[in-house]
Amino acid sequence: MAPGDEKSQEAISSVVIIIAMQAEAMPLVNKFDLKEDQNSVFPEGVPWVRYHGTYKDLHINIIWPGKDSTLGVDSVGTVSASLVTYASIQALKPDLIINAGTAGGFKAKGASIGDIFLISDVAFHDRRIPIPVFDLYGVGLRHALSTPNLLKELNLKVITMH
Repeated sequence: MAPGDEKSQEAISSVVIIIAMQAEAMPLVNKFDLKEDQNSVFPEGVPWVRYHGTYKDLHINIIWPGKDSTLGVDSVGTVSASLVTYASIQALKPDLIINAGTAGGFKAKGASIGDIFLISDVAFHDRRIPIPVFDLYGVGLRHALSTPNLLKELNLKVITMH
């Protein structure tokens, strides 16, 4: 076993599900009878909302980034998603993180609503820097952590971004 693989051999007991829009989050919140966190694990003043509870032996945390205080719309986008995901990892130390939602333009990749994918890599499509080499940095193509056990056990599709 390689260093750092110890955790991968344990059963998943805690999951964080990041969902950008309240309308996407609420069906799961209701399905699993989750409760809104009254004593936030997040820094004071952020709009982030945590719903949590237990289903069978799995502790579920659904994190919704909340609403923009100026315009009143759901806080969607890469900046909000990255901040709330980082804060959730720090505060909750989950075994598994799921980014749930339509993720924009995946229809062009053959995806439909309800499809579940493991990702092979990620890219930042909204960081455009028109300077040589910085343009590659701006796209930020990175390989995702390999999860062969999840792929095998759940028989999921893998989506490649490039």
